[in-house]
Amino acid sequence: MHEPLLHLTERSLWEAARLTGSYEMSTRGRTLQEEGFIHCSLRHQVPLVARRVYGEHAGSGELVLLVIDPQRLTVPVRYEAAQLGGEEFPHVYGPIPVSAVVDVEVWGRGEAAQD
Repeated sequence: MHEPLLHLTERSLWEAARLTGSYEMSTRGRTLQEEGFIHCSLRHQVPLVARRVYGEHAGSGELVLLVIDPQRLTVPVRYEAAQLGGEEFPHVYGPIPVSAVVDVEVWGRGEAAQD
């Protein structure tokens, strides 16, 4: 498997996706349809994303980290920076099938504090 893509989300959103067969939330409060892609991270990028997107709720225990096998995706993945010269993050340009999620990790207080 290539380096996995990671997506931090609320447990309830992941549970809903399991029922429908695909995950379609881009980031907190924004859908794939609204954003145009699903925001993902590499392992070293997750703590920063957790702080920026979820703030004080990042360590609440209500968040899970979806571990995605990029080889199981049927849509493009592009590495893009939010600003010119900035760090590139993986973006998934379509729904993520539940079958592409190879693990789900609880995101707890310890992870949220790490850099």
